[in-house]
Amino acid sequence: MNHTKRRVAAGQVKRFCRRFAQGSGATLGQVIPRHDLLRMVEEEAGDYRERIYSPMQTLSLFIEQVLGADQSCQDAVARGLSQRVALEQPPCSLNNGPYCRARARLALNLVERLGRETGQRLCAAQPDAWRWRGREVKLVDGTTLSMPDTPANQAEFPQSATQKPGLGFPLARLVAIISLSCGAVLEWTTGPCEGKRTGETAMLWQLAHRLKAGDVVIADRYFSGYFLLAWLVRHGVDVVVRQHQLRHTDFRRGKRLGAKDHVVAWQRPQRPVWMDAATYAAMPETLTLREARVGGLTLVTTLAAAGEVGKRELLALYHARWQVELDLRSIKTVMQMDVLRCKSPEMVKKEIAVHLLAYNLVRAIMAQAACLGHVLPRQLSFKAALQLIRAFEENLRHAPQGRLTLRRAYLLAGIAHLRLPDRPGRTEPRVVKRRPNQHTLMTQPRHVLKAATLKQRQALYAEGLR
Repeated sequence: MNHTKRRVAAGQVKRFCRRFAQGSGATLGQVIPRHDLLRMVEEEAGDYRERIYSPMQTLSLFIEQVLGADQSCQDAVARGLSQRVALEQPPCSLNNGPYCRARARLALNLVERLGRETGQRLCAAQPDAWRWRGREVKLVDGTTLSMPDTPANQAEFPQSATQKPGLGFPLARLVAIISLSCGAVLEWTTGPCEGKRTGETAMLWQLAHRLKAGDVVIADRYFSGYFLLAWLVRHGVDVVVRQHQLRHTDFRRGKRLGAKDHVVAWQRPQRPVWMDAATYAAMPETLTLREARVGGLTLVTTLAAAGEVGKRELLALYHARWQVELDLRSIKTVMQMDVLRCKSPEMVKKEIAVHLLAYNLVRAIMAQAACLGHVLPRQLSFKAALQLIRAFEENLRHAPQGRLTLRRAYLLAGIAHLRLPDRPGRTEPRVVKRRPNQHTLMTQPRHVLKAATLKQRQALYAEGLR
């Protein structure tokens, strides 16, 4: 990268870090150091031609696009024009074609690398007081995402087999590992929902090597299979999961630890068809696990010492698994990632990665606010924090150097006051009061219905001329 490109990119990186309250002298304010961000852009973007939509500018606008309420490309281009005018640069065209082509050129590796680096740096820099007994607790879960019905998307992410051709939408499956303490997305993988090796457990195998010895993983009973648990135990990862409904639990067996609390040995099942013989032979023939019945749930864990972790603490730990459901809801509903906009598989993966990067950037600001307000990040509202971050966007990006620290302090103090109410045991029925509009369901492809409607209209028009 020549001197001119580096200078322009450095200015864009500086404004980007200001936008997300990153700067020296602030607690957790160096989650994205400028020199590291500039280095990653240089390594992943390669030798690019200097233009209005450079890699860093395109990435910044892409993030603003997924964080905005509109989320259209036209809105992103308007933001870019506003920024150029604020910097006293020549205005650019409002045609969104160049911006869309710049998004296509943006390296997927750059976006994914930044997203993972941000989450992992935030997780590593957080105070030990936020962790459970000084250990990092990681939540695992999966979800599905819809996208435009294009031939390319259908080929990569087929629609459900229960839907007729032309009547469904392509579906992608997302499996993520999220930090319980700070809420950052640490790892993720995407894939289709149809076909072999596309289930959530199969996709978690792709991420299992990213877990570290000493981690505690909390997941629902979908992830309670023998081989996955055995792999995690072998690599020093502790697990708390719910017992699968098909596995019988007999508390009369094994070593008794208390009422409906024992340590028992699971026997290795037969080799599944997807596992090769060498991997199967490396799996232990028995797996020693603790099973405990508490709060109406049967929990399975590798935390076998009853004197160290009681049943009630196990239950509280498992109940914390619900945070991953709230995190995925924030990403899909608050950040509007449930229905993607891109029309090619490569851009779909890029759009998902940008959403997760933007989510981690918001979580980084919330972590700073939590430190300032002496609260836990999980006590702060993600939606309210995002609203305040949107409101302070231009205030931070173009703040004079002498006033940046004060304006950032106002933002963090505001987020620290946006605390969630304490509602233990809260439950709500899964019903809605407002009636939805009744529309006829589509039973034929759209082009067939449009042709029939046009034919009917022409017939009525011809009849009216008689």
